[in-house]
Amino acid sequence: MKTVLESIKLDYAFMFAFKKVNSIKLEGFKEFFDGMPVDPYIKGKYRSRRLSRFVANGNELVKLPHGYLFQSKEYNPVVGDIRREFAELDDRLIALNNFKQLIFAFFDSCNIHPEAEIGVHQIRTTCSPQNFGNPAPEGIHQDGTDFIGIFSVDRTNVMGGETHLYLAKKEKPVFNKVLQPGELLLVDDHQFFHFTTPIKPELAGVGTRDVFVLSSPSLLID
Repeated sequence: MKTVLESIKLDYAFMFAFKKVNSIKLEGFKEFFDGMPVDPYIKGKYRSRRLSRFVANGNELVKLPHGYLFQSKEYNPVVGDIRREFAELDDRLIALNNFKQLIFAFFDSCNIHPEAEIGVHQIRTTCSPQNFGNPAPEGIHQDGTDFIGIFSVDRTNVMGGETHLYLAKKEKPVFNKVLQPGELLLVDDHQFFHFTTPIKPELAGVGTRDVFVLSSPSLLID
């Protein structure tokens, strides 16, 4: 546990964790973020997204049949109460040992039962001098699941994108950090609200922020 504001109470320390995952090689992930389908459910076309759900079978991941993401408006006032459909993750990405290692790290770190479903969101947020990118258009929120993992894959020509955790929406954050490539934040969704600030280019041109967001349960329905 590190990078926590000094005012945080020790009682909350086990409810989220921040770590650098040095064993995962990021280079193999980067090609799979290029050319992803645009998220059609938010305005601005600045976010691209894929989504699949998995269970563990021993030392193997099993991808489950295609499903629809569903959150109530209580948790997502922007696109809640809508069955959202996204393209599946690329099978070549799923076959990577580094991808499997990341998913099993999430299972192990959160002590998730092997038969529990997890959802894996592959998300690129894009920004330009004319249009900032908003990784969290729903604002400070919870997802309506049990556990969340945010794994940073890449940041290219971007400023901002600081991730915050809150005990309540109107309180100051108890955690705030720009997640650098290779860093993983694990969160008990029942205990914390989360938010990520908008991104803008550091220099002229387009900027991108690439992450995997993992959740258990998956929030996908058939």
